[in-house]
Amino acid sequence: MKKSGLVGGIGPASTLDYYKGILDGYRARTGGEDYPPLIIDSLNLAEMYSLAERKAWPEFTGRLAGSVKNLAAGGAEFAAMAANTAHIVFDAVAARSPIPLISIVEETCKYARAKGCRSVVIFGTAFTMSSGLYADAFAKHGIAAFVPDDDGQKAIHNIIFPHLQDGIVLPEEKEIVLSLARRLIAAHRADALILGCTELPLIIKDGDLDTLILDTTQIHIDAILDRILA
Repeated sequence: MKKSGLVGGIGPASTLDYYKGILDGYRARTGGEDYPPLIIDSLNLAEMYSLAERKAWPEFTGRLAGSVKNLAAGGAEFAAMAANTAHIVFDAVAARSPIPLISIVEETCKYARAKGCRSVVIFGTAFTMSSGLYADAFAKHGIAAFVPDDDGQKAIHNIIFPHLQDGIVLPEEKEIVLSLARRLIAAHRADALILGCTELPLIIKDGDLDTLILDTTQIHIDAILDRILA
């Protein structure tokens, strides 16, 4: 069994989902009463958001790299960052990391390809959607990826912050997100909607759409469990 490390706090609600998902998934897979060794280094969401908003990516990268080093110092054999937006600088963080990192983006691309997806719609923070992070990664797997226009990105972003980051789901905001998803899926004949923000599973659930929904949080958790049990 390998000891895992988690860069958390970005945001707090999704960090709880990762923690519970890893523990529950481990026990389901092993059928036992034990719990896996896990370290969480929790960053300050307010500070990280400010850095991303100002596009202060070198400092943003430094905070994440420092967190990973803390995890390694605590005995973690590999680590994962519990946020999609953090993956904008994944390569830079990985280059400074003393331990292997599991990418939520790469794991999601592999999962979508295994599901036979050829076209997907990406929802996430404005930082993630505007960065081309997922579009570029999916292109390498032969999958076309589409994001909302600027107005759509702003609408989703303003629902994630502050409400979803605080675990708050409002019915009217859920309908805004689903309505936008339906329009984009139809326009691009998409095979799947990618929940490219670890808070979006709070507001979009299986059965909400007639299209495959890929929960990047759960995909990432499954990949972490694979590594723990490798």
